[in-house]
Amino acid sequence: MEADRIPRRARIVPRQIYSFLEGKNLGWNGPAEQIATGLYKWFLGTYRTGASHFAAAANINAEQVDENFDLYNQAFALFGFAQVAASLPSLRDEATTEARTLLNHLIAEYKHPEGGFQEASPPRAPLCSNPHMHLFEACLAWEQVSDDPIWRELADEIAELALTRFIDPVSGGLREFFDLDWTPMPGDKGRIMEPGHQFEWAWLLAKWGQLRADADALIAARRLYDIGRTFGIDESRGVTFMALNDDFTVNDPVARLWGQTEWIKAAVALAQISTGPERDAYLEDIPLSVHALRVFFEEVPRGLYLDKMAPDGTFKRESAPASTLYHIVCAISELDAFAKSL
Repeated sequence: MEADRIPRRARIVPRQIYSFLEGKNLGWNGPAEQIATGLYKWFLGTYRTGASHFAAAANINAEQVDENFDLYNQAFALFGFAQVAASLPSLRDEATTEARTLLNHLIAEYKHPEGGFQEASPPRAPLCSNPHMHLFEACLAWEQVSDDPIWRELADEIAELALTRFIDPVSGGLREFFDLDWTPMPGDKGRIMEPGHQFEWAWLLAKWGQLRADADALIAARRLYDIGRTFGIDESRGVTFMALNDDFTVNDPVARLWGQTEWIKAAVALAQISTGPERDAYLEDIPLSVHALRVFFEEVPRGLYLDKMAPDGTFKRESAPASTLYHIVCAISELDAFAKSL
């Protein structure tokens, strides 16, 4: 069958582990632990390469079809292992060892001398902020389940890298692609700023800034949100679109579902740390961001969703990507916890 030949990207499996385990926390009464355990075992048995990293893709028959290193996939492996350690006591020690082994490999083979990690060995450009965002997310998750100081130290290193290199010191916007010395990639590629990632980094820096009582991080988070909100929302459609240039002109007007979930998470995170009129403004954005997300669930079977909205408001009719479930569940979780705190 054609579906059997479709590559399964490595990042999807840890994302599904998170989605099922967090789904249980949100009230789903299905066999979350059983599913997560099976996914964890399948991931280790299918994606591990002889080079000590996890392969980029495999097929349904557990055959690796792309053994290449991708920092993004390793970040999600670490994130998935944190979910296993937190929620599956019988696998906690094993998942902790797997995570530390992978992190040691990344440090030994891919560490950048000025902070963060390379995308390949030997190094090649571009370096990317996006996998570091998910490494940051993984480190913060590990801080909740492990007293190993390496996770806190790496989280702090990535936060510093974001504040000093990823974020433009003049505009406050966060770039996607960099040269080997962490300066912006030459040409148009180095100008790209994605509104969804302005929101996602705002969410993470707000969390980290609270944990460390770091005022600079909270200031940066508010500015990132302001950029995403002011320049990254299409007023006619009411949704976050894909990409800006560094002068905040539109680079890619297509709107994807995941960008709406990051708007929700950032609005919630900043409402939690704000007071007065500023808090009111974030609170007013929450129903707008939720509406932007709900549009992607209209006119499709229950449990599925649309992924790409064209500039005219129409949707591309295609399969719902499984990887997006992680974004949806995370946004619901953040919103649910905030609502219960009020």
